[in-house]
Amino acid sequence: MSKLIVKAGPFEFNARFEEEKAPKTVAAFRKALPFISQIVHVRWSGEGVWVPLGEHDFGVGYENHTSHPAPGQIILYPGGISETEILLAYGGVHFASKMGQLAGNHFITLTSNLEKLPELGSSVLWKGAHPISFDEI
Repeated sequence: MSKLIVKAGPFEFNARFEEEKAPKTVAAFRKALPFISQIVHVRWSGEGVWVPLGEHDFGVGYENHTSHPAPGQIILYPGGISETEILLAYGGVHFASKMGQLAGNHFITLTSNLEKLPELGSSVLWKGAHPISFDEI
């Protein structure tokens, strides 16, 4: 059985794909693994970090979508009103853009080291972009 690892800044988290609730999003993202990028602090959404992806098209629509991911939940916004993005909630989030409220597909949940999330969020807020990677081993 494979294991999903998310590394963000100096932290490492075990995670699980939400395969039953977001099968198309999980399948599309798996094709991009290993996924390596940078996270920056969200602009309008509250306590979260995000990976801006511009016009990248994962070829999915909405499934298991939410505007209020809980800490440790990762959502994929497939694009449309705003640019495509991945968002990791570390505290209270009301997912939005300059155009207003958005919803993204909850497709990954972190399962370890959740107590490190506020430290990660604070570090990104005050120090700037941090690396992030997703890999299935």
